[in-house]
Amino acid sequence: MTIETEDPALTVDELAARAGVTVRTVRFYGTKGLLPPPVIGPRRVGHYGAGHLARLALIEELRRQGLTLAAIERYLDRLPPGLDAHDLAVHRAVVASWAPDAVETVPRAELQRRAGRALSEEDVDRLAAMGVLGVLDADAGERHGEDAYRVDAGLLRLGVRLLDMPLSPEAILAARTVLLDHARAAAHELSRLLREEVPERDARAVRSLSAHMQPLVVQALLTAFQRSLTEELREWLGEPSADGSP
Repeated sequence: MTIETEDPALTVDELAARAGVTVRTVRFYGTKGLLPPPVIGPRRVGHYGAGHLARLALIEELRRQGLTLAAIERYLDRLPPGLDAHDLAVHRAVVASWAPDAVETVPRAELQRRAGRALSEEDVDRLAAMGVLGVLDADAGERHGEDAYRVDAGLLRLGVRLLDMPLSPEAILAARTVLLDHARAAAHELSRLLREEVPERDARAVRSLSAHMQPLVVQALLTAFQRSLTEELREWLGEPSADGSP
């Protein structure tokens, strides 16, 4: 197993605190082979990096989705080798999207706590434009306070990360439209395949098949997209493709 450690400066206690788990949990995942060993430094002290933290966050997200340790191990084994912290964070965001839609109404202070940073009015406007935040109507605003927002919890972290991207709001919204259009098209085709497999429209059978397929389909789509995007960037930059062809 390989992992991008990126500045392995965290002790096991610091790693556990950053991830919101116990040291015992970190060591347990290590003994199960889910988390790579630390980098051993002076005085035989183990240090962990951003890659360990991102992988630990992914494991915890998979557990929150109800996967067993065996299922988590199978999921991690299917990941491409050499993923860095950013790649693992992308996978975690996708895993979090398996959960049902979770739209909540929270005050400004709670919104910033969940975002992990202070949010300017421009930030709030951009998050609203991305569909991460919703503006309350007059009645709801009166009940919750003028500084309350309707928040899509599944999109908040992704939206906050996009705030720091060197892209204009127009480009982000255009990219969102492209992704949604293609995602809906893929979902429509996959739904057609499901209907062929379950012709009787048995609701329980449909839900069961969907629940088993969804993690696999999402991971397949993500992996295919990452590889396709990498090839597009290589072509744009004039670099050779992965197979060495010009």
